[in-house]
Amino acid sequence: MLLLRALLRRRRPPLPAHVPAAGFFTSSGCDALAPPPPPLPGPPPAAEGPRDEPGQEGSLARRVERAASVCAAMRGWMADGRAVHRGHVFHAVNRLRRHRRHRTALQVMEWIMRERPYKLSELDYSYLLEFTAKVHGISEAESLFLRVPQEYQKELLYNNLVIAALDLGLIKHSYAYMRKMRELSLPISPYVYNRLIILHSSPGRRKTISKILSQMKADRVTPHTSTYNILLKIQANEHNIDGVARVFNDMKRANIEPNEITYGILAIAHAVARLYTVCQTYVEAIENSMTGTNWSTLEILLILYGYLGKEKELKRTWEIMQGLPHIRSKSFILAIEAFGKVGSTEQAEKIWVNINSTKKLSLTEQFNSILSVYCRHGIVDKASAVFKQMRASGCQPNAITYRHLALGCLKSGLVKEALNTMDMGKKEVVTKKVRSSTPWLETTHMLLENFAEIGDLENAKRVYGELSESKYCRNSFVYNTLLKAYVKAKVYEPDLLRTMILRGAMPDAETYSLLRLIEQFKI
Repeated sequence: MLLLRALLRRRRPPLPAHVPAAGFFTSSGCDALAPPPPPLPGPPPAAEGPRDEPGQEGSLARRVERAASVCAAMRGWMADGRAVHRGHVFHAVNRLRRHRRHRTALQVMEWIMRERPYKLSELDYSYLLEFTAKVHGISEAESLFLRVPQEYQKELLYNNLVIAALDLGLIKHSYAYMRKMRELSLPISPYVYNRLIILHSSPGRRKTISKILSQMKADRVTPHTSTYNILLKIQANEHNIDGVARVFNDMKRANIEPNEITYGILAIAHAVARLYTVCQTYVEAIENSMTGTNWSTLEILLILYGYLGKEKELKRTWEIMQGLPHIRSKSFILAIEAFGKVGSTEQAEKIWVNINSTKKLSLTEQFNSILSVYCRHGIVDKASAVFKQMRASGCQPNAITYRHLALGCLKSGLVKEALNTMDMGKKEVVTKKVRSSTPWLETTHMLLENFAEIGDLENAKRVYGELSESKYCRNSFVYNTLLKAYVKAKVYEPDLLRTMILRGAMPDAETYSLLRLIEQFKI
């Protein structure tokens, strides 16, 4: 804290901008910190020289990633008669950040400071500050800040210092820097407030978000589209459709233009809540707002077309993705699951055979994806074969694996085996993150549906008890499924409506129809 006060109250003589700083800028020799989430990008730099293309094999970024050292990569680049331009460096650094190679990114910026291949800008020092904080901690970053030439100690550098502190969870430090920025009349970036909102997004701290937004307004900082996307995602994770609608209305009133991410969050939130008509509206908005072939948007469309049962559109999207220079492992998993949802098991199997023959299967999620397809359709023999392959490959099944297998047994009428498989799954560690994940919730709900169909009220209650630990039960269809189990079992129970409301779900027309049927079994 003393160092923080020194930063805010006194100034050391800055390094002259024309003097190489080899002896001052820290080396990358100490142990790296655990990688925090990558920061949102700052303002784009002015173009200077050529810029590497992401897929270019001979780019500086690729050389840095593959070389034994940054110095060797730079020497090799210049030995080929190429100059090191700002565009090359910024592309390399952004790529390294995306891959969480913070130490290598720091070494790149230290080389730039040492060799000065072009005139330095505020953004160069900003990158140096960011990766110094990530590798060496906030104290080193503060010390570095004091040595940066005065003409570069402006808005961008201060904002990056605040974000560096927030990345390390040092909220008090960040507030102190923000006070200093207000004193200097420097504008605070909306990305700073984004970080604060994320840090306060846990249930116990969420009440602070309204204060953060009020302070944002007081500082005359206009919320960015990403600010509303974060707020939407918080509500969507809570399965609070009313909250999602409220945030989106606030966004429209503020005249903030939604982007593909906004519509993706809205569409998936409504798809999970089984509000497919509304979901379709937002899917059309994504399609209309798409710019180019962004792989993240295409992945969202894979998920959504799976929910909506749009096999034709799903095939078209997957064909587009296959034409990209690189397809992520996650994309294969999403495609398999989506084709399983639309009932195209053959297409899902083709993708599975493809990754089985061309890629090393090392992730439990890869096996779970094809298991979800087979078990959803009750193809137990093929699911069993995949499970054996999974064991043989050294991948350990998790709680979601056993959920899929239990569902497959139920779909095939093997109730006893399904219950035994569920008991096996209980031996696995089920974290809160897993219990709130969509695969866990939706597979568990399908188990509930199958127990309801056969009138097994005892096990339906047991499964519902697991679901009730999450906010997923806010969706009325979840409780309605439990009511169907009462109807099928011909059992009456009082206060079902009251229990539903207390759990946060709003009854709908189906609820009242089921309750009327249950009333008939009253003795």
